[in-house]
Amino acid sequence: MTTLYPGASVPLAESAHLDASALLAELKRIAVEQLGAVPAGLYRPIEDQLHDSLRAGHAGNARKDLMQVLALRQRSAAQVMRYRELIAGFFDDFRGRIGHAQREVPLGLVAETELEFHVAGQRLAEAIGSRYQHPLEMLDKRFEVLADALNVSPGNPIGAARLAGAFLRVFRDADISPSLQPMLFRQYEQELGNVLGDLYGRLNTLLAAHGYHVGERRETAPPPVAVKAPTPPPEPPHADIDDAAATTISGRGNAGIDLFRTSAEARVEHQRLRDMLHVWREDAQAKTPQAASLGARRELRVQELVSVASLLQREGVSHLHKALVEKRGLNDAIRTQLLDGASRLGLDPEQMRLGEREEDAVDLVGLMFESLLDSHAMVDQVRRMFTRLVMSYVKVALTDENLFVRPDHPARRLLDTLALSCESNDGASPQDRELLQRASALVDRVVAEYNEDLAIFELTANELQDLLQQQRRRAQVVERRSAETVHGRERLLQARLQAAAVLAQRIAAQPLTQTVAHFLEHHWQHHLVQVLLREGHGSEHFDRVLALGDALIAADAAAARGEGGAVAERVLSLHAALTDCLSSSGLDDQVAGEWMAGLARTFAFPDTAREQRAAPPMQQLADDSDDTRLLEVVGGNGTLDYAQEDADRIAALRPGAWMRLVDEDGQEGSVKIAWISPLTSRLLLVNRRGVRKLVASPQQLAALLGVGRLFVEADELPFDDAMRQVRQRLAKVASHAA
Repeated sequence: MTTLYPGASVPLAESAHLDASALLAELKRIAVEQLGAVPAGLYRPIEDQLHDSLRAGHAGNARKDLMQVLALRQRSAAQVMRYRELIAGFFDDFRGRIGHAQREVPLGLVAETELEFHVAGQRLAEAIGSRYQHPLEMLDKRFEVLADALNVSPGNPIGAARLAGAFLRVFRDADISPSLQPMLFRQYEQELGNVLGDLYGRLNTLLAAHGYHVGERRETAPPPVAVKAPTPPPEPPHADIDDAAATTISGRGNAGIDLFRTSAEARVEHQRLRDMLHVWREDAQAKTPQAASLGARRELRVQELVSVASLLQREGVSHLHKALVEKRGLNDAIRTQLLDGASRLGLDPEQMRLGEREEDAVDLVGLMFESLLDSHAMVDQVRRMFTRLVMSYVKVALTDENLFVRPDHPARRLLDTLALSCESNDGASPQDRELLQRASALVDRVVAEYNEDLAIFELTANELQDLLQQQRRRAQVVERRSAETVHGRERLLQARLQAAAVLAQRIAAQPLTQTVAHFLEHHWQHHLVQVLLREGHGSEHFDRVLALGDALIAADAAAARGEGGAVAERVLSLHAALTDCLSSSGLDDQVAGEWMAGLARTFAFPDTAREQRAAPPMQQLADDSDDTRLLEVVGGNGTLDYAQEDADRIAALRPGAWMRLVDEDGQEGSVKIAWISPLTSRLLLVNRRGVRKLVASPQQLAALLGVGRLFVEADELPFDDAMRQVRQRLAKVASHAA
């Protein structure tokens, strides 16, 4: 049976029989074929854009630029031919046959517009090099090995500088206005974006399939041709661009220094993480010693592992998902799958082992995914979706440790975007279902298309970003409504407490008839609460309501003394205030009149029974509603058990701070402080969809922290949060080992 490397078009059994010259010719054919049509796609999008500007009334230079585009389009066939010649010439140059691409250009003075054209070309090269950094680095190294085989000078025929240079040469003599120039460069970069990801991946795979393996430690399988004496390492192919970038950064003063310092600190921190990882792995191996020593086994090369991971990338993930569910160690499950996959490619797993860096990559990916899925509330469907990405991220980690160093790494950004979109998302609304479906489709795309080109992560993250922004806007609305609801409830309870205190002060002072006591406890107290909510304590209306209550109590006392005429006059003078008070309880004028008649009858008989009324029971400070179940964990005994320093730390947090909460169902997830009550200092915690999870005081939250139901240390971005938990987990083992 003939074995194929993933993505390779030539069987491994036959690859050794093809010489380096034939391989270079095949690489040249593929590059010319895929890049050759790029210039032809430049003009239609620019024309559409200029037409839109004219229709919108933003003429400016649009009409002149449109005429230039039409003139350029007429020469499109010649431009395509010239561009293809240049691409082919770059490969001839690499082989040593100097052609059009290497002809000297006379030196001389250039116009300012031409200088701007070349500066724009340099920026284009920098953009291409940045976007395709990893596949370009791999391709540069593989072309270096191929150059050794051909006994020629190294270089990448289709590197970033070469592609930018080809564009400059094709359009060097064209009439391009300053306003059209950036549009043309931008469209060229976009057209390259439709081609380069697949092209670089295809060439990398083809070179790897023919034995040109370049790992992270520069381990290279000898090519099947005669090898010349070692040559000194070449200068980086884009040294001029690197120097310019360094000059630019150094020119930023403190900002540039901070940029370098941040990067250096991140790498130092990553090395510390790896050191702790080694201690953790040694501790785990000591507890489960292996039957045979691994020292005599050959280390699998990076590209061999990448090829195995590519084979497994599109397969089912039931084994990995089961390891997550059963808490058996995702990293061990990954390692088992890689060794099983190696045997399918004809490698004997009994004679192979992973090198230290490869072990680190597998362990870090496994631990990171475990932390991410354990600490972010996700339904089973979403957990399976994330598991499908594991092998793709193993490939990234094997070839690019920047995944754990650079916050802006494309694969890191995609994982953040997915987690932010899917956490606490159960698909209850049409918008949430759309977000889940889109996320799943993009994961499928990454699994199907990722081939050492990180651009696919950037593209998929960008596609999901728009829907994520819509989700965030909806979450903000839900947060605001939750805060308004809690605030309204607290204001109501505070008003009730104030009204109850005022009532208790009055009814406990002297005996009252049942009629007056009932009125004060129900209608008058309710009216007082409404006035407190609408106009506040100390308002004129509030004082009038207090005066009404005091006047009724005084009238009751006068009736007890038999002052019939004076009592009647008092009651009549209170008619308007009594009617207003009763109407706030929903009673109309007729019912209010009947109640007034009943009050008159009561006061007409001085011997009517009167008694001392007990003060009404004070209400709870807050109605926790659906929070009660979780807070029973800490409040069931009437007193809270918490550390004051924890309560102080929580009280110092501000809205927007993130925490992790284990809810009443035992599910851990991210929660954010959305609002802090100005009345009670309680904190409103919501999930990523803005849905209320808990409203509690700093003391209650400190008690939850003490019983392990709340974790104050949390980051907004899921990847950062997961890696922080990994560091904490490893640090515990490292501290015990020390």
